Amino acid sequence: MQSKLIIYVFGLALYSCQPKTSLINHPATDTTPRAVYSKAVKDSLYVQTQLPLEYGDSSSKRYPVVVVLDGNFHFPMLAASIRQYEKAGLLPPLIVIGVGYKSLATMDSLRVRDYLYPAALPSDELKATGGGELFRQFLSRELLPSIDSTYRTTTQNRTLLGHSFGGYFALYTLLNQANRKTRDFQNFVAASPSVWYHNFYLNQLPTQLNTVNRADSVRLFITVGGQENAQWDVKPVQNLTTAIGQTGNVGLAGGVYNQLGHMDTGQLSFVKGLQYFYQSP
Repeated sequence: MQSKLIIYVFGLALYSCQPKTSLINHPATDTTPRAVYSKAVKDSLYVQTQLPLEYGDSSSKRYPVVVVLDGNFHFPMLAASIRQYEKAGLLPPLIVIGVGYKSLATMDSLRVRDYLYPAALPSDELKATGGGELFRQFLSRELLPSIDSTYRTTTQNRTLLGHSFGGYFALYTLLNQANRKTRDFQNFVAASPSVWYHNFYLNQLPTQLNTVNRADSVRLFITVGGQENAQWDVKPVQNLTTAIGQTGNVGLAGGVYNQLGHMDTGQLSFVKGLQYFYQSP
């Protein structure tokens, strides 16, 4: 599975970031990356923000928040797509938050630190310390409160978008919320999630989702590319999706994109997931 780690480095160009600053003290009206130090992670994460076109037209209207992981790679493309869909009326106005790292080169190693929990097994063939829980705490206790205090947000309809290890983290966050009976996020996109990790640790998710109240309206959009590895990627995601669907407690959509490989599923899944969560006005 080591190829899943290096593909982000060798398939992408380096992306530079701006000097450190504070998310709270400098409300972003553009997509400039801003460093935010996390007490939980004990490191700086780089945050990008895109506000709706109409944000400045009102002093009272509030907007849903969309958080996308692997921000160095995904945010520039996704923010542009959301902007065009917003103009065309295909998506409502959204506050988009990208969470990433100082550069793509550092992202490739640090995402392994931050998106996976628990610590890796020898069979995973990678070194992961299991920092996913600390990163979840950063989102829940540090980033989201900062966003809500800085911008005019609605807290009832947040979305978390993740691809690959980020997709794993999205599902782990859903699992954690089911266990803790919390609702930091209502909507989740898991594109090509690495469900093979830690001997299919996430296979416990359907059982935990049996305890979720249907009235909470939790929604999941889960996908995989048909050109991915059939044994380790496609079949496990299909099996997990089927088991989640059988609980009947979660709004579920997605599926297999037959013509797509692993690196192709992220952007399409994010856009289609957002359309599923936020019906056109």
